[in-house]
Amino acid sequence: MLVLLVAFAVLPLALPWLMGRLGPRGFFVAAIVPIVAFVHTAAQTPRVVSGEVLTESYAWIPSLGLSLSMRMDTLGWLMALIVTGVGALVMIYCRWYFADTTKDAGAKSSKGAKSSQGTAGATATTGSARKKRVKPGVGMFAASLLAFAGAMYGLVLTDDLIVLVMFWEITSILSYLLIGFYHARGASRRAALQALLVTTLGGLAMFVGAVILVVQAGTTSLSEILVAYTAAGSALAGSALINTAIVLLLVGALSKSAIFPFHFWLPGAMAAPTPVSAYLHAAAMVKAGIYLIARLAPAFAHSEPWRPIVIGLGLFTMLLGGLQALRESDLKRILAFGTVSQLGMLTVVLGYGERNSALAGLALLVGHALFKSALFLVVGVIDRQLSTRDIGELSGVGRQAPTLAIASMVAVGSMVGLAPTVGFVAKEAVLASLIEGGSRPDAVIPLIGIVLGSVLTTAYGLRFIWGAFWTKRDASGEKMPQTPWPDPPMGFIASPVMLSALTLIAGFAAPLLDVAFSGYADTMPMDAGNPGHPYHLALWHGWEPALFLSLASIALGAGLFWFAQRTRSIPRRILPFSAADVYNACLRGIARVAVWTTTLTQRGSLPVYVGTIFVVFVAAEGTALLASPEWRLSFDAWQTPMQLVVAPIMIIAGIVAVRAQKRYTGVVLVSATGLGMVALFATSGAPDLALTQILVETVTLVTFALVLRRTPARMGEHNASVWPVARTVLAVAVGATMSMIALVATGARVAEPISTAFADLAYDLGHGKNVVNVALVDLRGWDTMGELSVLILAATGVASLVFVTHRSDLISSAISALPTGTTRARRPLIETSEGLRTRTSTSSNSRQAWLVGGQRMRPENRSIMLEVIVRVLFHTIIVVSIYLLFAGHNLPGGGFAGGLVAGMALVMRYIAGGRYELGAAAPTDAGRLLGAGMTLAIACAVVPLLFGAAPLTSYFWEADIPVIGHVEFVTSTLFDIGVYLVVIGLVLDVLRSLGGEVDRQAQALREAPGGGQAHGMPGVSAS
Repeated sequence: MLVLLVAFAVLPLALPWLMGRLGPRGFFVAAIVPIVAFVHTAAQTPRVVSGEVLTESYAWIPSLGLSLSMRMDTLGWLMALIVTGVGALVMIYCRWYFADTTKDAGAKSSKGAKSSQGTAGATATTGSARKKRVKPGVGMFAASLLAFAGAMYGLVLTDDLIVLVMFWEITSILSYLLIGFYHARGASRRAALQALLVTTLGGLAMFVGAVILVVQAGTTSLSEILVAYTAAGSALAGSALINTAIVLLLVGALSKSAIFPFHFWLPGAMAAPTPVSAYLHAAAMVKAGIYLIARLAPAFAHSEPWRPIVIGLGLFTMLLGGLQALRESDLKRILAFGTVSQLGMLTVVLGYGERNSALAGLALLVGHALFKSALFLVVGVIDRQLSTRDIGELSGVGRQAPTLAIASMVAVGSMVGLAPTVGFVAKEAVLASLIEGGSRPDAVIPLIGIVLGSVLTTAYGLRFIWGAFWTKRDASGEKMPQTPWPDPPMGFIASPVMLSALTLIAGFAAPLLDVAFSGYADTMPMDAGNPGHPYHLALWHGWEPALFLSLASIALGAGLFWFAQRTRSIPRRILPFSAADVYNACLRGIARVAVWTTTLTQRGSLPVYVGTIFVVFVAAEGTALLASPEWRLSFDAWQTPMQLVVAPIMIIAGIVAVRAQKRYTGVVLVSATGLGMVALFATSGAPDLALTQILVETVTLVTFALVLRRTPARMGEHNASVWPVARTVLAVAVGATMSMIALVATGARVAEPISTAFADLAYDLGHGKNVVNVALVDLRGWDTMGELSVLILAATGVASLVFVTHRSDLISSAISALPTGTTRARRPLIETSEGLRTRTSTSSNSRQAWLVGGQRMRPENRSIMLEVIVRVLFHTIIVVSIYLLFAGHNLPGGGFAGGLVAGMALVMRYIAGGRYELGAAAPTDAGRLLGAGMTLAIACAVVPLLFGAAPLTSYFWEADIPVIGHVEFVTSTLFDIGVYLVVIGLVLDVLRSLGGEVDRQAQALREAPGGGQAHGMPGVSAS
C-alpha cells in the first residue's frame, strides 16, 4: 500500500511530459497506477472478508508521533476499490474526451469521400487523425487527476488521523485545480474558488476536532481512538470536549459531501470537465465525507450531538436536492442536484448507527458510485458529440444511440431502485432496516424522509432519461426533428457502459456483497427493536413491507414526473434564499470590509505609515521601560578604538542627511552610516557581517538611485515636508527609546547566552567553521526560510507596481532568440516593430561594441572605458560569487553574500550597457530564479521528513578523492544554493522593474508628443 502511494505521488510528476509526447493516449499511462492499485486491493479480498485487517506503517515524524500507517479493513477495502476502479475507468475515458475532435472528424469525412478521392487520400487523412496532440493544459490536468486519486487512496486507507487531515486538504487543493481547468472562463474560476473555500473551511474545523481527539486520547491512530472511546468506562465518552470534537469533525464531513448548508458548491462545480464531475463529484471526493461518517459511526453514532446533525441535515439535503433537480434543464445539473440528494441519503443511512442500516449503507455506497459516475460519463459523451446538455435542444438521441440509452436506463434504474440492479438491493435494505425501528421517532422520521426522497429520485431520474434520449414535441404538439448524432468511438462509451453493467452484476452478486460487507456492519450494534435478526443482502426477500414501499415510491415518482411535465409547476426556488446567496453575501461583506479597512489605514502617505510605526514603537516600548521596577544598565564608553573614529562620522552623516535638500545626497549620506557599520563589524571580529553589510549597502544605493530617476531631484518640490516640529519630537523620542532599550537589554541578561555555544554547535552539528553561515542555513534555517519568503514577496511587489500590463522579459527573450554568431560577433542591434535584429551594414564607421547592449544606449550616456572594464571583470566577479557561495561554510561568504556579488555583476552590466545588456547578461525570467531557489530551500526542509528526520536536518559526507584530496560536503549547502538563487532573482527583478522597465517607460514618454519634460520626468536618462 505504501509503495502504491509513492507511485501515485511520483507518476504525476512525469505525466505532463508524457502527455506532450503521447497525446491523449497518455491517459492510458495514467490509468496504470489505479489499475495496479485496484488489482492489489481486489487480491486482498479473501483476507479482508475473513476478518483480517492489513496494516503497513512507516515512521514519518517520530517526534510528533506521526506515521504513514495504512490500515485496510472492510470499509477501507471497499473505498479503495471504488477510488481506484472508477478512477481507472475515468482516466481511460479521458483519452477520448480530450482527443482532437477536428482531426477525428477529418478521418470520418475521409471515409465518406473514399470513393471520390481514392484510397490514398483517405489513408493520408486517417493517418493525420492518428497524430493527435494534447490540448493545452491537459498534461497538468492528467497529473492533477492522478494525484487526486492517490490522495483519495491514502485518505481512505490511512490510520493516522492527522495524516488523514493532510490528505483531506490535498484533495481540496487538487479539486480546485481540476474544477478550474477551463481557467479562461469566469464561471470555472468562481466555481473552483467556491469549492476550495467551502471545503477548506470545513477542513479547518475538522482539523481542530482531530487535534482535540488526538490530545484527549493520547494517540493519532484513528482505530485506537475509536476503541478508546467505545471501551467500557471510558472517560472520553460523554465528555463535552469530545462532543465538541465530534461536531467539528462532522462539519468537515458535511462540507466535503455537500450536505446542507454546504451543498451549493457541488452544482457550481459542474463547470469542471465531465470526467472531473464523474470522479470527484460522484465516486471519490464527495465520498470522503461519507467515508468519515461511516468510519466514526461505530464509536460516535450514539453520542449526544450525532443523530440530530447527521439525520436532520441529511434528510433535508435529500429533499432539497431532489426538488432542485426537477427544475433543471441542464443534464449535468440534474445529476449534480441528484448527487446532492443521494449524498443526503447516504449520510442518513451510514450515520444511523445500526448494524442493518450500515450494511445497507455500504451497498448504497457501491451502487451510487457505479450508477452516478456512469450517468456523468454519459453526459460527457452527449456534450462532446453535440456540444449541448440542454434537454430542450435534444430530441431522438435514444433511437440513434441505443447502446448509450440502454446503459443510461440501467444506471437510472439502479438509482431509483429497480430490480435486478444493486440499487434495488440497497434501497430495499435501507427501508427494511428503518422499518425494524418500529414507531420510534428516530426511525419513523428517517423512513418517511427516505421514501419521499425516493419519490423525488424517480421523478428526476425519469426527467434525465426523457431529456437526454426521448423524442420531444414542440409547443404546437408536433414532434421535434431528431438531433443529428455522430457516432462516438467505442472506447469513448466503454467506461459508462461498463459501469452501468456493473450495477447489474452487483445486483446478482448481492449474497457475495453481504458476506464482504458484514465485516463492517458487525461493528455496529443491532437495532433495539429487532436485536436478534441480522439483515442479509439479497436480490429477493419476498413480498415484504420494504418492497411495497419501494414500489410505491417509484409509482409516486413517475406520477410526479408526469405531473411536473404537464403543469410545469415546480417552483424556480424552493427557499426564499439559498445557501449560495449567503455565501455570495459573505464574500461581498468581506470585500467591503477590506475596502473600508484599506481606505482607513492606507492613505497613500509614506510619512504617515512610518510615523504610525514609530509612535506605536515609542508607546509600547516606552511603557514597558517605565513599568519595569528596576533597570540594570550596562554602559561602556567604547569597546574598540575604531568606535571612537567611526561613531562621530556616522553621527555627522546622519545629521547632514536630515538637512539635505537633494534626494540623492540624502541617500548617499544614509549609506555612509551603513558603511560605518561595515567598519565596526570588521574590527569587532565579524568579517562575514561586514562583507554582507557592504554588499547590502551597495545594492540598496543602486536601488535608490534607480527609483530617484522618477522623482524630483529636490526634496519637497511637489509635496513639502509638514509638521517639522512634530517630526523632530518623534525622532528624538525614537532615538531616546532605542538608546534606553540598548542600555537596558545589554544589562538585563541573567543567564549564559546560547550564542556562546554556537562555535561548537556550528562545527559539531553543521560541520562548518563560519558560525554566521552555519546558523543561517542549519541551526536557524527556519528563520532564513522566512526571510527568503519576504525577499520573494518584496521582489514580486516591486515588479507588480512597476510593470503595468505584463511581467514578461521581452528584451532578454529577443536577444536570446538571435543566432549564436550574432552575439559573438557583437554586430549592432536595431529595434524594429518585430523585435531586435542585427544591422546588416558593416560600415567602417560602425563603432566597435564591447557589450551587446552598448550600441543601444544614447551616445552621451555611453562609456567605452566602462564597457571594457565590465567586459573584463564580469566573469571574474561571477566566479568570485560562486567561490563565496561554497567557501561560506568555513570562511566569510555564503549564499547571501555570493548572491549579492553576482547581483552586483548584473548591476555593472546594466549600468554599462542598459536594459538590453541586462537581457543579454541574464536571459531568463527572474521569477524562475526566485521559484527555483525557494523550491530548493523547501526541498531541504521536506526531504528529511521522508526519512523520519526533523525538517532541515543536514547530512555530512566526506571522502578522500585521488588528485583532488579530502572532500567534505554538507547537504545544507543545497539550502545555501537556494538562498544564492533567490538573492540573484531579487536583484534581477529589481533591475528589470526599476531599471529596464522604467527605461522603457521613459523612452515611450520621450517619443510621445511633448517629450519627457512634459510628463514631469526631469533628468531621465536614456539607456
